[in-house]
Amino acid sequence: MKPKLLLILFLGACTFTYAQQFSYKPLNPAFGGDTFNYNWLLSSANAQNDFTADTEAREEQTELEQFGDRLNDQVLSQISRALLAQQVESVGDFDEEGTFTFGTLNVEVFESDEGLVINILDTSNGEQTQVVVPNP
Repeated sequence: MKPKLLLILFLGACTFTYAQQFSYKPLNPAFGGDTFNYNWLLSSANAQNDFTADTEAREEQTELEQFGDRLNDQVLSQISRALLAQQVESVGDFDEEGTFTFGTLNVEVFESDEGLVINILDTSNGEQTQVVVPNP
């Protein structure tokens, strides 16, 4: 009889449960969480980030190197304008087609029904672009 009584008491004690009310509070400050969690979330995300920035791409040029590059761009621009002006005296008055080479750039100029067409091909990587100047 004692084992049955113990079993009944044990089952009776198990039926009494205690509960509490759960409430959800988000961690992320963007969704209503505490703003002090921002630094912890950011450091956790940075620790998991496997990507690294390419340091070579971020090297900055000195002012002297920037000046040299700008000067080089201006000289190349003036040379290309002079050669283009020799080939095409004015837009629309152009008699013969022409092809020019500037380093790795191959520039082809010709007249079409749409207007003056300039095809530019970079022979080093195969990139190509086309500029159309409409007839006046």
